[in-house]
Amino acid sequence: MTTVDVPHSSRSAVLRVSAVINETADSCSLVFDVPEDLRERFSYQPGQFLTLRIPSELTGSVARCYSLASSPHTDDKPKVTVKRTVDGYASNWVCDNVKAGDTLEVLPPSGVFTPKNLDADLLLFAAGSGITPVMSILKSALARGGGRIVVVYANRDHEAVIFARELRELADKHPQRLVVVHWLEHLQGLPTTDALATLVAPYTAYEAFMCGPKPFMDRVHDALGQLGMPRNRTHAEVFNSLSGDPFAEVAPTEISAEEAADAATVEVELDGQTHEIPWPRSQTLVDIMLSKGLDVPYSCLEGECGSCACTVLEGEVAMENAEILDPEDIANGYILGCQARPVTDHLKIQF
Repeated sequence: MTTVDVPHSSRSAVLRVSAVINETADSCSLVFDVPEDLRERFSYQPGQFLTLRIPSELTGSVARCYSLASSPHTDDKPKVTVKRTVDGYASNWVCDNVKAGDTLEVLPPSGVFTPKNLDADLLLFAAGSGITPVMSILKSALARGGGRIVVVYANRDHEAVIFARELRELADKHPQRLVVVHWLEHLQGLPTTDALATLVAPYTAYEAFMCGPKPFMDRVHDALGQLGMPRNRTHAEVFNSLSGDPFAEVAPTEISAEEAADAATVEVELDGQTHEIPWPRSQTLVDIMLSKGLDVPYSCLEGECGSCACTVLEGEVAMENAEILDPEDIANGYILGCQARPVTDHLKIQF
């Protein structure tokens, strides 16, 4: 049995696994019990993820982000889905070891892969375990929205399709609103840019969300670009293995008098409130917000997960690692708060 009693930081919590569901031969879902006193902290938006602390004999632990497949509008308990990857220590450990009744250390929900409007017409792309956040968005939009939804889901074969029965049941229940298209590699080969563009050409007015391996998402991006879909209506979820420890407490960095005197000033809009903060040039945006006691969203602090993505409305920043962002994202003002340091003297940033 895997048991964790005490969280490693004030941000994390220990949750009990109430059920483990074998989805396919190489994937499983973990359903968590959330105590009443943690319900507000663990409320989430469709398409967000949880970060789990996985024990490791080599390093003590590793941190991994797993998307929520549950919907906050239809499911009583949060559920993440994990698919084994070749040589993937964490995913194989979860599938091999976690049982109902075990406890795991978890960070609160995070991520920006979520629709702003559940009434919008949605074009949802997924490949393999990329169906996980897509399923959360799909169930939420069907329950609380009124738009039409098209799901394009690519897999090796029938046996690899996660949530096959649930997708079939949703399509049967909502025939006027939902179309599910399965692309099976053993029958159709790998999806090509031209084939995807032909398939979704009738839906270019929709809002597009995609999650899956990078080659798949590159083809989807190319297909939508070929069809002329504006970049601000396409949203991608990308996960990398985290190298840092997001479960460690972050100590405020000491600032010298010289740094304080040369600090920039930033107006940060967070949860509808605006905060004006001095921003020393050696510190990241997440650093200074944490030092002021603000509940800034973040997970990895390495520029690898996108939890701290925000928008520069005024001013300019420099970022050490922004590979997770597309050039179009950066051109549209998106930045990573954990990597951003001020270049100009005054900035406005919105989360």
